[in-house]
Amino acid sequence: MAELDDQTSTQALIRDMGLTEHEIERRRSIVGLDARDMKRLAAIRDLVVAHVETHASAFFDHLAALEEARPLLGNRPLMERARQLKAEHIASIVQSDYGLDYVLKRIELGRLFSRAGLDLRVFLGAFQALLRSISSAIMRRFDGSPSEGFEHCMSLHKVGSLDIGLIVDVLVFERQRVIRQQQDAIRELSTPVLQLRDRMLLLPIIGVIDTHRARLITEGLLNSIRMNRAKVVVMDITGVATIDSKVSNHLLQTVSAARLMGATVIVTGLSSDVAQSLVGLGIDLAKLQTIGDLQGGIEEADRLLGYRVIKQQDNSDGARARLP
Repeated sequence: MAELDDQTSTQALIRDMGLTEHEIERRRSIVGLDARDMKRLAAIRDLVVAHVETHASAFFDHLAALEEARPLLGNRPLMERARQLKAEHIASIVQSDYGLDYVLKRIELGRLFSRAGLDLRVFLGAFQALLRSISSAIMRRFDGSPSEGFEHCMSLHKVGSLDIGLIVDVLVFERQRVIRQQQDAIRELSTPVLQLRDRMLLLPIIGVIDTHRARLITEGLLNSIRMNRAKVVVMDITGVATIDSKVSNHLLQTVSAARLMGATVIVTGLSSDVAQSLVGLGIDLAKLQTIGDLQGGIEEADRLLGYRVIKQQDNSDGARARLP
């Protein structure tokens, strides 16, 4: 089941990377892989296939000497799968079939290296050790004709270049995907929409607001208003040091959109610098309902929702109660 899930994920990654038949053919053309190379690779097929384990050992022996490869080498299930895929890879290098199935296996191997956190430079070093192992065997085969042996090595290296391009792209793509996920998580955590009580939300905004983050704030707030059937939102911007015209206009649009959904937005914590910036930018502040601080904003929200605050007379504590 796990292997089936891996294949499904690999096929999805191939689609995300745009690796169509046409793109694969273009990559073969870029490295110069042609019919003459196919013939040379077929001629050394037995030489490579018969010594798959020897060549695979050259790859993993190189990794074994590097501290950066410990996460892969120390994970037994992952390492066993890596050895299996690498052996299949070496055998397929000389099969003269470099279509979608071949690419699928290279992508699967690249994803495995990515999960193990294998550094790109470490992979390239190990791959060069693998190519040296095979190339040395080829040159021994053609000991009497070095130029012919060199041509066979060059055909091998063309396939190697195709493989490097594919696996490097996977490592980079997967790393960028993780970075995007982390950035999305950070943005989500940095703009939480909290439900204080029934029909009341709090949106604390801290840090720099750019256009992209302002859009995320709007989407998150409007979704929360709908999910919680909110009537009042307290938007606290105490932690916002500066604001530009694009962001301020976006926030105004957010307030208007919330109003259309039946919710009133109270903006609190407007600093003097931000207030002066808004005035200087010519923003129509009449559209904003502002309160000096967060506590005042919550008290105003209580009033709008029909809550009133009374002080309990119990001497054991000075707790306050809100009654509808």
